[in-house]
Amino acid sequence: MYKHTMVGLVTVCAAALLAPAVGTSSAAPATVRAQPVAQRQPAVPVLVDCLWRAEVRPANFMLACGDGNSRLASLRWTNWDANSATATGVNWVNDCKPYCAAGKFHSYPVVVRLDNAQTWKRHPGVRQYGRISLTYTAGRPDRFAHVVTYPLWN
Repeated sequence: MYKHTMVGLVTVCAAALLAPAVGTSSAAPATVRAQPVAQRQPAVPVLVDCLWRAEVRPANFMLACGDGNSRLASLRWTNWDANSATATGVNWVNDCKPYCAAGKFHSYPVVVRLDNAQTWKRHPGVRQYGRISLTYTAGRPDRFAHVVTYPLWN
């Protein structure tokens, strides 16, 4: 008798838990709607990395995708909006002396600025920053200007 009571109780509990999930085919949820593509896109531009991933406020960013001889690290973003983004961080640059494989990396404090937002060619519904500027605040690599500006890939 105890066994039949437990089986019955388990069956009733399972049915009670499953009832709301089963429903009928005409009872599709009315409140769940797909958002238009434009609403799913980021409201602000993104920074596209070497692997074509869209990033917002990354802590690190590779500048020299081909050889890895220049990268940004320890980025602290103070602004990220539709027009520009600003951060402080460190630019790690290989001195390539006597050649890059034997060179040493040196760190230089920088202020980073992203701007020139434009449509990302790979994803036309997304805007990406098109230019990056580095302002060296304490020392800089040999042959580098105080401020350097590079176009970003798209």
